[in-house]
Amino acid sequence: MGVQRKSCWYEEEIEENLRWCFALKSILHTGASQYQDIQLLDTKPFGKALVIDGKLQSAEIDEFIYHESLVHPALLNHPNPKTIFIMGGGEGSTAREILRHWAVEKVIMCDIDEEVVDFCKSHLVVNKDAFFDPRLELIINDARAELERREEVYDVIIGDLADPIEGGPCYQLYTKSFYEFIVKPKLNQGGIFVTQAGPAGIFSHTEVFSCIYNTLRQVFKYVVPYSAHIPSYADTWGWVMASDSPFTLSADELDLRIKQRIEGENRYLDGKTFSSSSTLSKAVRKSLDNETHVYTEGNARFIYGHGKQH
Repeated sequence: MGVQRKSCWYEEEIEENLRWCFALKSILHTGASQYQDIQLLDTKPFGKALVIDGKLQSAEIDEFIYHESLVHPALLNHPNPKTIFIMGGGEGSTAREILRHWAVEKVIMCDIDEEVVDFCKSHLVVNKDAFFDPRLELIINDARAELERREEVYDVIIGDLADPIEGGPCYQLYTKSFYEFIVKPKLNQGGIFVTQAGPAGIFSHTEVFSCIYNTLRQVFKYVVPYSAHIPSYADTWGWVMASDSPFTLSADELDLRIKQRIEGENRYLDGKTFSSSSTLSKAVRKSLDNETHVYTEGNARFIYGHGKQH
């Protein structure tokens, strides 16, 4: 007779009839802030994993795919990115990747949830150096209010926000009015905005990815959607990069800039990888071309699940 193996499992409900689960070594921390429920899990397949509002945010073994994809295409396409504003990014991984760029002089990281930031500073050792880099200024505030308050403009603005979940703290930061009246005026001439844009799989991309792309098309002249498979998410993930200046770099030119501008070696992203990531499947391209929904506060779309405030 076979030996029955017992284990504690993490389970996430991705859709009403679809759940994703994996075995745990231990639960390192569980708690709640004013805005979100927080868990740090030690998982068997993915290492340490940060979970917020029941949604996996990042896992130790593959977070480099998400964060290299979020940060480097925008900074490499900008001719000289010196000033960067991060909306969200409390775990510190986005700042870590930005600070690898030699040209960067100042990074503002603005996260609404101080408890999440303090928690990540204490527990995510891989980002410890980023939090203590003198070029990083950490602000605890709503990103919208902070951008409105500040007079300076930036070369790159990065949206590393929680997914737009009903009742969550971030969905208003995916709207046309926010992009048009808050984000765009805070970009320098030739500035670039990039945001994480939710699941981008063959079926899941219609949740929010396609309408975030279409919403940015209403605000910026040049908009590039791209995606990558992230094993711990059990899906392909999407990002959208936007500017009023065209994106013209070839794969070879991106590789040259990586070599000239970035400290250390990327584990995931190079020129050919980005060319592949920005070449979406026929079905997804067709869906994005036909998308008419514009994201507004009164007409929002959400990924499956509910935030703490729901």
